[in-house]
Amino acid sequence: MKCPYCQYEDTKVADSRAMDDNSAIRRRRLCEKCGERFTTYERVEHIPLAVIKRNASREPFDREKVLGGIVKSCNKRRITMAQMGDIVNHIENTALNLPAKEIESQQIGDMVMEALRGIDQVAYVRFASVYKQFKDADTFMSELAKLLEGHR
Repeated sequence: MKCPYCQYEDTKVADSRAMDDNSAIRRRRLCEKCGERFTTYERVEHIPLAVIKRNASREPFDREKVLGGIVKSCNKRRITMAQMGDIVNHIENTALNLPAKEIESQQIGDMVMEALRGIDQVAYVRFASVYKQFKDADTFMSELAKLLEGHR
């Protein structure tokens, strides 16, 4: 950390304390050249996660929106809220680890479908029918055929 008084680039931490319910660290520093003391604060940088929609518009990632779609798909199925929360956590963590902090809505939908496919076939088909916007019975049957093919 550069000294704000003399611009010397090597300073020493004299004291560190957690603040704001451990969401920040206050550090007292000492410049080894001029002897001045100064305070710095260290906080986690929260870069918002953006979702790129099909029409190329962007909106903030909304956990509740993803969870809502999963909950609707899992209605009257034996899937716990903890399992649904785990799916959302996995998707959010995957997206937050992307270098660009942007994810396409299609990627989110694909991740939800993949997770539901492994948990419950009915929930998977329900989600797929909305997500893939089936236009007719043929496209619906085609998706069912893919599901059945994977279980043979």
